[in-house]
Amino acid sequence: MADDDTTAPSRRALLGWGGAGLALGAAAAGGAAAVTRVRDRSVPVADSGAAVPFHGPHQAGIATPVQDRLHFASFDVKTGDRAELARLLKEWTRAAERLTTGREVGEGAYGGLPEAPPDDTGEALGLKPSRLTLTVGFGPSLFDGRFGLADRRPAALTELPSFPGDNLDRARSGGDLCVQACADDPQVAVHAIRNLARIGFGRVAVRWSQLGFGKTSSTTPDAQTPRNLFGFKDGTRNIAGTDAAALDEHVWVSPKDGPAWLAGGSYLVARRIRMNVETWDRTPLQEQEDIFGRDKGEGAPVGRAKEHDEPFLPAMKPESHVRLAHPDSNAGARMLRRGYSFTDGTDGLGRLDAGLFFLAYQRDVRTGFLPVQTRLARHDGLNEYIQHVGSALFAVPPGVRGTDDWWGRALFA
Repeated sequence: MADDDTTAPSRRALLGWGGAGLALGAAAAGGAAAVTRVRDRSVPVADSGAAVPFHGPHQAGIATPVQDRLHFASFDVKTGDRAELARLLKEWTRAAERLTTGREVGEGAYGGLPEAPPDDTGEALGLKPSRLTLTVGFGPSLFDGRFGLADRRPAALTELPSFPGDNLDRARSGGDLCVQACADDPQVAVHAIRNLARIGFGRVAVRWSQLGFGKTSSTTPDAQTPRNLFGFKDGTRNIAGTDAAALDEHVWVSPKDGPAWLAGGSYLVARRIRMNVETWDRTPLQEQEDIFGRDKGEGAPVGRAKEHDEPFLPAMKPESHVRLAHPDSNAGARMLRRGYSFTDGTDGLGRLDAGLFFLAYQRDVRTGFLPVQTRLARHDGLNEYIQHVGSALFAVPPGVRGTDDWWGRALFA
């Protein structure tokens, strides 16, 4: 079937998501019949305004005010068919349009043919959108030649180097595609990833995933900065989602940066950072504060009174985290951070497997994350208490402009 075929039969005939996904595409372009055959599913479950707009020049989930919960998934592409990959991205886009407004995927979770599995898994029935955002990215490995995209790979989309102290698990690193689901309800975020993975069955497979809670960064700096699992505020100077000038300078890829298909997008660095909380919990308070360069109560920089007071870097120890990560120590480099805490059981040695799932968006990783992390990996006093165990880099395409657009359309044009 051609990519632009809008006459696809429904799931009633095909008994599978492939048919429902194509029918949904037709509904989005030309009418609601395919969506409402069984019963009207076009009205969002939520009766409040708790939905984040999906369409726009940039993908939601970057400058959007940070939600409380995260489910992040990295995927390997299993199909070798370029047209099939493009078709999957179209189906994912149509599903995301519905999920982010609290609606069910395809023809819903019940009421269809008893002989066929429903299109939606159903665990979010009755739940509000909870500010769900879905953000898609493309990893360096997607441009390895399988899909004829090698000559469209951005120069900045290279495999991240191994930094001093890294102990990376390959099973928790990399990936062809990623989806970041953020919401205020964890079940809404998990439901979204589960249904996108289900839609992609046979074409993509989950490589690794990460649940997150307790946002550790904020894109609304006027609010109180969240705390990480060490009990400290970090990222006080994060870029505000309303600061258009800073976003243009540090986050959004400019048309002059190249390639053209990525203009309006960004680069995402994801790092799973294990925090040795048991060792930290036995560290004296003064040493903790010296390592961060902030007091633990207010979050004020050394020698200052309030969290947002301008830090005086020479007053901090040379190995303090704030001093090393500050833009003034890194030629003005800034990133938009959206990190989350995690706890994933134990490590088998009686210690919590806990830490920070670091997410940072930037205009160019070569002038953003790379120089900052190189400095931190060599000198940061925190290195005694943390270890980077997972790593990935993705190019995040611009937003979906309307119902005829889809994630990555310009890349495949």
